[in-house]
Amino acid sequence: MKIKAAVVYEANKPYVIEEVDLAEPKAGEVLVKVAASGYCHTDEMIAGRENSPLFPIVLGHEGSGIVEKVGPGVQRFAPGDRVSMSFSYCNECFACITGRPYACEQNGRLNFGGRSYDGTTRLTKDGVELSNFFNQASFATHSVTHENNLVKIPDDMDLALAAPLGCGVQTGAGAVLNNLKPEPGSAIVIQGLGGVGMSALMAAKVCGCSTIVAVDTVDYRLDVAMEVGATHVVNAKKNDVVAFVKDLTKGRGADYAVAATGAGANAREALRCTGYFGGCAIIGSRGEMTLDIGFDLGGRLITGITEGCCIPSLFIPKLIHFYQNGRFPLDKIVKRYDFEDINKAAADSHSGATIKPVLVMKG
Repeated sequence: MKIKAAVVYEANKPYVIEEVDLAEPKAGEVLVKVAASGYCHTDEMIAGRENSPLFPIVLGHEGSGIVEKVGPGVQRFAPGDRVSMSFSYCNECFACITGRPYACEQNGRLNFGGRSYDGTTRLTKDGVELSNFFNQASFATHSVTHENNLVKIPDDMDLALAAPLGCGVQTGAGAVLNNLKPEPGSAIVIQGLGGVGMSALMAAKVCGCSTIVAVDTVDYRLDVAMEVGATHVVNAKKNDVVAFVKDLTKGRGADYAVAATGAGANAREALRCTGYFGGCAIIGSRGEMTLDIGFDLGGRLITGITEGCCIPSLFIPKLIHFYQNGRFPLDKIVKRYDFEDINKAAADSHSGATIKPVLVMKG
């Protein structure tokens, strides 16, 4: 079938929205009419990778929409189902069968390899194969994805707000709710207030943290952080963050920290904000990360986070429940863009002008 998709042909070039061909779903696959897709820094990272063998590629890995058709063997979904699209996993390896699909042994191939489960792609342009991203390629009007990627969402949930739950939001929120699990009344530092960091912040509020310190270099983001649950904000360009936190906690340091910038120097700063037995979750990377711990480790625990340590089919409904009950104000960090304005959304994401861009498809 003919669809519209945003194609990246080479590194650091604009997205080109054009007509491409999408093949029918095969065994285990589902055709989704895309309603919305979040724009994530991971998309930006792949779009800027020089000499990538994935080009040309259709990015997008935070899609939502409505099922139009299912392939052979699909039993969990049917036409008309409203769905959020998340990451791929094999459902066969040790990590998957022990309830940890975020650590799937096939994660690299299925999400970053540019091909579907069977090693082929459903997307072509004038006979040339187009790589897909996260087995989803949701920067398009339609997507053929695997049923493992899909999570059913309630009829009364806004599809545009459901979209970013599939990666960035669940990653940040899961770092707190599923990994750090802070006790009510504890102190936490959230460093980096993009979609991931803001989601971690809102999750800290859900957990009942009494001191939530939000750190960024953009004043607009700090203002929003106060709206969604921060008790204190720090502009890292203007203040000594570690000194601020230690003073606030009477020298003890925070109980927990989340480093969501993807930079090693920032991760060390977040670690130093914690007390001797603190826990620090590190999310994301801008490529190779070097973390100079120095003498700051002590009894602290450092944890790397992938996809919020979650099972999407269980965790995304939980986040929707929190949102619908006013405990997770997702709408305050999302800005909607028409699909045709994808390059504007990408620029605003890169500059920090928008916390969480979401592309909305027409029709």
